[in-house]
Amino acid sequence: MLKGFRIITQIKHPIMKGQEKLVQETLSQPDEIRRSRSDPNVYLFYKLQRPKRWLCAIIRKLNGDGFLITTYPTDAIKEGEILWQK
Repeated sequence: MLKGFRIITQIKHPIMKGQEKLVQETLSQPDEIRRSRSDPNVYLFYKLQRPKRWLCAIIRKLNGDGFLITTYPTDAIKEGEILWQK
């Protein structure tokens, strides 16, 4: 299980319960990666799920490691520096 995934699904975004595989796919095969405008160590991974609906997985890099901050479905890609596009 992704570190912190249980907390995310039980407290922050219960809609993501049972979606760990989709989150892992978003992180390993994203359609787009952006750097946060407010924190250069935070990255937003997006994967299209259906027209105009993406899964967003947000990670923070710290001391060479990355960890999942949160994940949620969204209808808009946030602003930020585009690092990679499919």
